[in-house]
Amino acid sequence: MKYSNKDLSQTITQLCLAKEITSIVISPGSRNAPLTIGFTENNNFTCYSIVDERSAAFFALGLAQQLQKPIALVCSSGSALLNYYPAIAEAFYSDIPLVVLSADRPDYLINIGDGQTIMQENVFENHILDSANCMEGAVFQDFNEEIINVALNKSIEIQGPVHINIPFKEPLYEVVSEATIHPKNNPPKILKTVISEDLSEFLKYWNSAKKKMILIGVMQPNRIEQQLLDYLAEDKSVIVLTETTSNLHHENFFPSIDQLIAPLTEKEFEDLQPDILLTFGGMIVSKKVKAFLRKHSPKRHWHVDSKKAFDTYFCLSHHFKTSANQFLKEFLSKTETIKSNFQKEWLKVKEHRLVQHSEYVTKIPYSDFNVFSEIVNALPTHIQLQLSNSATIRYAQLFEIDKSIEMFCNRGTSGIDGCTSTAIGASVASDKPTVLITGDLSFLYDSNALWNNYIPKNFKIIIINNGGGGIFRILPGEKDSDNFSTYFETKHQLTATHLATMYGFEYNSVVEEIELKDKLISFFTTSEKPSILEIFTPSKVNDQVLLEYFKFIS
Repeated sequence: MKYSNKDLSQTITQLCLAKEITSIVISPGSRNAPLTIGFTENNNFTCYSIVDERSAAFFALGLAQQLQKPIALVCSSGSALLNYYPAIAEAFYSDIPLVVLSADRPDYLINIGDGQTIMQENVFENHILDSANCMEGAVFQDFNEEIINVALNKSIEIQGPVHINIPFKEPLYEVVSEATIHPKNNPPKILKTVISEDLSEFLKYWNSAKKKMILIGVMQPNRIEQQLLDYLAEDKSVIVLTETTSNLHHENFFPSIDQLIAPLTEKEFEDLQPDILLTFGGMIVSKKVKAFLRKHSPKRHWHVDSKKAFDTYFCLSHHFKTSANQFLKEFLSKTETIKSNFQKEWLKVKEHRLVQHSEYVTKIPYSDFNVFSEIVNALPTHIQLQLSNSATIRYAQLFEIDKSIEMFCNRGTSGIDGCTSTAIGASVASDKPTVLITGDLSFLYDSNALWNNYIPKNFKIIIINNGGGGIFRILPGEKDSDNFSTYFETKHQLTATHLATMYGFEYNSVVEEIELKDKLISFFTTSEKPSILEIFTPSKVNDQVLLEYFKFIS
């Protein structure tokens, strides 16, 4: 085994190992050579080499999303570090642990005109849990150990991104055969999520409210015990609204929020207005439910999360700082049943919507909506499904997806910039086959994601190519001008065929509805290589089909 002769390299690698941070994503460079040597020469680390730093960061995000433990990112100095920022922001808002290890020039070489040099200290300060700015030199060893311990522990304890900036003087490639630094490991604390409040006042409100709504955002699979979900589902005064990314299921739940509420009249919105809104999980996709709850405010909004509570609906009245499972276990054991028709009446509406939905699918022309319906029907069970942002995640919300499928999407900042890279990272970390459904712009924007030597052969991508950002056609305004097609819809004639060839993917395409079902069946069979199915849809009918859908199901 070899070690870099740099004290900071040995300190970082040994503390990462002590805290079981063993998956390392490295982007090639020179200034980061001491770190690269330290990680790659130690067989206790699993190292990945990803050239594009933006893609590397989202790849690490996908790994962390699945492993639920910090993944380290290593880059050289200069603008390389800035390319991590989109994934850092996503990790910050999605509570995903990443450890950014940026090599830097020593302080006396900053802002004198040296190449690959920027002001790296605290560069992520608005979207980071901790910034540790190390100092090179033996005299700073105790200081460095302390701030590195603090940063690594925060990523583990609080679940989010941290940044450790590490200056290295040249020479950078010298090694030693024995470790000369043995840093002290301050273990992370095990944070207990207990309810500290007296629940009596909250129980009084809950036990007297006849209209209670539970709204659940992004959540990892299997985070809430099924018996607790069953209890909620049987409470006649409760309706539970979920999204695909909630990963929660019950026949009495309402998994297609927009399907339920988009056609409602003002009177029906008033009937739906809850006395109590209880929320769990991360970001909510549905803009319609946000608008509804902001206009028809519940009397009380309680959010349950061990870390944070956003006032999304402008009526937040209490934050329970614990996990959803812990809260429900303790709270529901003290609740009382109350007579109410709230759930019964809305289950009737749901049943009607589903009947209308099924009929609508048989009537519509070949379109994005039609394609999504066929994809959902063809998906294998027990897979991991990754969804890109914009239209893809919104269409997925309208369909019933098998409960054995685990669902993920980058909803922290809801960007399209790293969806493919994240999905590939997640596929590497998961023992389940992974399918990514994406739009053409999301796929092309992150095409460097395919420049990756670790893609499993069972990784599959479905691209719905409608020739541009079709979701913008749903928004109000003129749609037929050149400015719209150039600056909003971004029309193009590009396909994935040459990228698939270059990166060694199997490729197939669909251009007509008649071939869609057969192509989907063959696409989901076992393959010796990762594969892409590109489905071309007409660009000018999709918006009308979607808008007419909400009228038809009313």
